[in-house]
Amino acid sequence: MKIVFTGPESSGKTSLSQAVANHFDAQWFPEHARAYLLQRDGKYDFDDIEQIGVEQDKLRISQEKRGIKIYDTEATVLYIWSMFKYQKYSPKVKSLMGSQRFTDYFLCSLEGIPWEEDPLRESPNEREELFDLYLEELQKRKVDFTILKGSFESRKKKAVEIIEEISLSQGGFCV
Repeated sequence: MKIVFTGPESSGKTSLSQAVANHFDAQWFPEHARAYLLQRDGKYDFDDIEQIGVEQDKLRISQEKRGIKIYDTEATVLYIWSMFKYQKYSPKVKSLMGSQRFTDYFLCSLEGIPWEEDPLRESPNEREELFDLYLEELQKRKVDFTILKGSFESRKKKAVEIIEEISLSQGGFCV
């Protein structure tokens, strides 16, 4: 089972994905873009977005194990950011986005989550616009997704419930 958290900057993806992974003692995959950008003092250009996607996918493939896998973002984030910032996308990023298969997506709403300053974040005033782009993209691709909103605890509870439901429907139980 592969579960991914997605959504705009500062919407709680990392904290929530870590907490859910810990709940299930699941394998957790951090966002590769953060490590990549920290090595470059936050500086990047259009071509770096593709490189981040390629490296993130290699890490995912090389490290996946059996059981529940929780991902803090995937190629949709790179695609949306590229379109938002550069008004274009790399065909490789689009290909990665289309080839990645996740059991369910959790789209992190901005409701109840204030902007948290971070030197790698860029768009405190465009979060609603970005959320709408994520929602449109997930709907367009017709993937299974749930919007998580409310407090951190209510988001976590909802994510855990959905993962348990999926596990039961697949013939297993994961606690």
